[in-house]
Amino acid sequence: MTKPGQLVLVALRKMIASGELAAGERLMEIPTAERFGVSRMPVRIAFRTLEQEGLLVRHGGRGFQVRALSADDIANAVEVRGVLEGLAARQSAERGLSEQAHAALLECLEQGDALFAKGYVTEQDLEVYHDLNMRFHQVIVASSGNAAIAEALARNDHRPFASVSALAIDRHAMVREYRRFNFAHMQHHAVYDALSNRQGARAEAIMREHANATLRYAKVFGEAEGSPDFTVISRGK
Repeated sequence: MTKPGQLVLVALRKMIASGELAAGERLMEIPTAERFGVSRMPVRIAFRTLEQEGLLVRHGGRGFQVRALSADDIANAVEVRGVLEGLAARQSAERGLSEQAHAALLECLEQGDALFAKGYVTEQDLEVYHDLNMRFHQVIVASSGNAAIAEALARNDHRPFASVSALAIDRHAMVREYRRFNFAHMQHHAVYDALSNRQGARAEAIMREHANATLRYAKVFGEAEGSPDFTVISRGK
């Protein structure tokens, strides 16, 4: 995706998450392009991506509209992700991690340790955490050797904010966000220990709990409606 397309995509995600773009609001290519000072092509690509992510739906034959979301919609999809990633962790532990997988997971843990060691986080820190978190989860899914899990996760990722690639943060509560994401990082350490010791049931339970912890995202989303301080960190695909 081009840089203008990425900028439009990220901006629209934030506007939908914050409620600035309300459920049912229509979006058209030309007005949106004029709003962001770009051509129609990056807007068109951004709309299609947001449709795939479940944030926009087509409105008749022209344009899109913002999909109505609820905390339950988000929570249900995140719970499904927990089941799938838990299965991936159990199968990874039973198969045993390769040397490459061990090294990749350790690198993520070390980067996270350095990130949280100073006792606070910034939005930029959480962007770094976003990337290492994605790598950590991807390695576990790949190590399961089960392509069906990756396919099911890809389908579930089309549910709003269900993907591990979308992190919701509250910029007015960064102390709380430090505790929340540091706790998630400690869960990474725990699941790595279970995987390394080939404890399948333990690895599965930790990963399911790890996903359930992110159900807090649904609550943050609900609290942040209409607030410009709510941010979703997510990368274009």
